[in-house]
Amino acid sequence: MLRSVLGSEHVVGGVCYISATVAQSGVIRNSGTLQKLVFGEYDGIPSPRVLEFRDACAKSGIEVEVSDRIERTIWEKSVFLVGLSGTTSAVRSTIGPIRADPRTRAFLRDLMDEVVQVARAQGVQMPADYADDRLAFVDQVPAGMTSSMHHDLDRGHRLEVDWLSGDVVERGAKSGVPTPCNRAVADILAVHAGAGMNPRPSRLTWITGFRGFGPVSVPSHRRSGRVHGGHGDRRGSGRSAA
Repeated sequence: MLRSVLGSEHVVGGVCYISATVAQSGVIRNSGTLQKLVFGEYDGIPSPRVLEFRDACAKSGIEVEVSDRIERTIWEKSVFLVGLSGTTSAVRSTIGPIRADPRTRAFLRDLMDEVVQVARAQGVQMPADYADDRLAFVDQVPAGMTSSMHHDLDRGHRLEVDWLSGDVVERGAKSGVPTPCNRAVADILAVHAGAGMNPRPSRLTWITGFRGFGPVSVPSHRRSGRVHGGHGDRRGSGRSAA
């Protein structure tokens, strides 16, 4: 999206991994020690601005990695994120019961596979069976893990569904890839997507999350690697991912 508006020369792709929650409007609370950035130029060549920003992150104590295939890295993030957020929010459950039930497990796998097929249709070099790899990964995370979108739903906050499953549906339509499971999630959660609902009592006692995925904007006139935004996938230390 940013590249189509700003041009590739103004944008560096990236994902971030951080344990955080929205404490209140305009306030993000870092709830853990996890802090990692992965970023890189879309052409795979480590530019001076990327290397300089990498060094600045390292000096600040941030775990950092420069990727030579950042577009695929972003999509790999989104496969897990869309599956986790979509199922935990639509089912109103942590991941444990979802992966244990044959029907919801199959739904989770299909949600992720639709993301994979959309990515492949858009030219991303991703294995056709990558959803199975992510399903195996899901089996390794704590049963109590959930998504920040599930947390937001439980609290009556605005949801990210339009930028997760909703985006998969839109991209699928443009690429000729059917996305019925993501369409179901987007439609089910549509009534809850806006802000201003009355919050229900929280069933979640401790939530941490990794928020967002996608490109990050870098001013073309700066080659110092300043990044204005971030995004990521990763196994949590225990409870929730976004």
